Amino acid sequence: MSNSQQKNNHELEYKETFTSKWGYRLLRITLVPLIKAIFIKSVSGKQRIPKTGPVIIASNHESYLDFLCFSSIAGRPVHYLAAEVFFQKPLWRLLMKMTGQIRVDRDNPNKAEVHSQALSVLKQGRAFGIFPEGTRSRSGKLQKSFTGIAKFAVKSRAPILPVGIINAYEVWPPGQHQPKLAKRIGIKIGEPIYLDQYNELDTTEEDYRRITDYVMVKIAELIGQEYPFADKNTLSELH
Repeated sequence: MSNSQQKNNHELEYKETFTSKWGYRLLRITLVPLIKAIFIKSVSGKQRIPKTGPVIIASNHESYLDFLCFSSIAGRPVHYLAAEVFFQKPLWRLLMKMTGQIRVDRDNPNKAEVHSQALSVLKQGRAFGIFPEGTRSRSGKLQKSFTGIAKFAVKSRAPILPVGIINAYEVWPPGQHQPKLAKRIGIKIGEPIYLDQYNELDTTEEDYRRITDYVMVKIAELIGQEYPFADKNTLSELH
């Protein structure tokens, strides 16, 4: 392997920086208590968050507050896929760097580096966060999800932890410049989903779609919604 190839592979790994290592600790003392006090009304199932080891956090996506609120109660760093827009605004960029989020350039069709970093996070025994819907809901209702979450889970062998975030759309919906401080958010954490029966070499696109739909149905149950895009006749195969 050439030096340039070694360098490229090295660059695809997730690396904790000085800023993210100490920034997260600083935020736990300063910002996290404020987020809990101002925005979070209730949390259930917190004991299901593993304290160590690889895990994929999958939740519905309604607001800027989704990753902030879950990260505040997780008890460990969670490395989310974050759109490039958050790295272009000074305050958000600082927060992204302090919490070690993974930048995603949505206009770039080649996501190989992003996928490699995500898998590297899991290989290192960290918590990886993803919103399967890809973007915030413009109605507060669940959207059809992408199958990337299933591919990450099968390839990494990490369990998926479904998370339902309730009322975030009412607190800070897309298009609103600031949150409504009179409203608060609930977080429900479901049972982990293990995919030990799947092998990366044998898993088909239909399998990935079925896994993703199963995860979304579990999220829907947590938030009291229906996920209308799933073929419910095939979901029982995951049990």
